[in-house]
Amino acid sequence: MGKIKDAQKAVEAELAFDPLVDETDIDVKIVGPGEVALTGTVPSYPQYREAAEATQRVAGVVDVHNHLAVVLPAGNYRDDAILAAAANNALAINITVPDGVEATARDGNLRLTGTVRYGSQRGAAEMTVAGLTGVRNIKNHIDIAYDADPIDVTLLVQDALDRYALIPDDSDVMVNTEGHGVTLQGHVRTWAEHDAAIGAAWMASGVFDVRDRLVVTG
Repeated sequence: MGKIKDAQKAVEAELAFDPLVDETDIDVKIVGPGEVALTGTVPSYPQYREAAEATQRVAGVVDVHNHLAVVLPAGNYRDDAILAAAANNALAINITVPDGVEATARDGNLRLTGTVRYGSQRGAAEMTVAGLTGVRNIKNHIDIAYDADPIDVTLLVQDALDRYALIPDDSDVMVNTEGHGVTLQGHVRTWAEHDAAIGAAWMASGVFDVRDRLVVTG
């Protein structure tokens, strides 16, 4: 029981320490060894994301269940047409987002569609609109279209993992490619290592999907 309380206090302390998170209405529960559930409300979508990232930084945390709801302050609500226009304007002026990516809005929930060549461009589109006033959630349905040999994809991702400073030389992370989907398997010590590995996979050309089978050991 003492370890659970200590883990809960550590997560609560990190949320309180993070200046990008208002932890007032966040409830932290330890639901299993290394598993943390976040419930309650936050006033913006960036805080929804940041609360989970802050929790992942705590030693011993191996999984985060983010059940937070975004409850916008009255002054931050936006008509869906206005929100969609703001999102599409932001996408249009971001040089890292290819033409053809579009956003639609419904009750503050943005839906992104279109086609890009790289997973990093898909991620860039989401980050472009994540901080807009009025966003409650984002559904990223952007497709990735690029013709690449699966063998080449495997080599590209494995080489990237070998270069990354966050991934130790004795890492057992393995890359398996089926078609244009990449599966990462093995063990990583921290969420920073986990995110570095996933990010490397998404950056390779020809990757349509990344299946996360990594285990964070803590």
